[in-house]
Amino acid sequence: MPDRQRHARGLLDTSVFIDLGHLDPGVLPLEVAVSALTMAELAAGPHATDDPQERARRQDRLQRTEATFHALPFDDAAARSYGQVFAAVSAVGRKARGARAVDLLIAATALANELPLYTRNGADFRALDDLIQVVEV
Repeated sequence: MPDRQRHARGLLDTSVFIDLGHLDPGVLPLEVAVSALTMAELAAGPHATDDPQERARRQDRLQRTEATFHALPFDDAAARSYGQVFAAVSAVGRKARGARAVDLLIAATALANELPLYTRNGADFRALDDLIQVVEV
């Protein structure tokens, strides 16, 4: 990674898993973690399109991810961390609910597991710099 040390371990958000085949592995952590929430989003993906070819691609991505990774749960520690994430986002006047909610739950999972969060959508995690390291790839 230019101008930064490559992390030993990091949590990839859903946007990174979607683009995984197009990313240089050198920009990713040496050991990849996935949240159960990302797995849920990937599981919903095939049902969110009417295009049979896209549905097949999404199903393949889901199956490969499930076969390769053991998901980190959204557990009690992540639930407590979500309070901090919610407060940080609300403090800067941003909405912490609605369409952004799953992204922020994934961020809470990263916080609870003391992992940097790798994303393709860094703007989704603005205001969390004091809580977690967000790495945009």
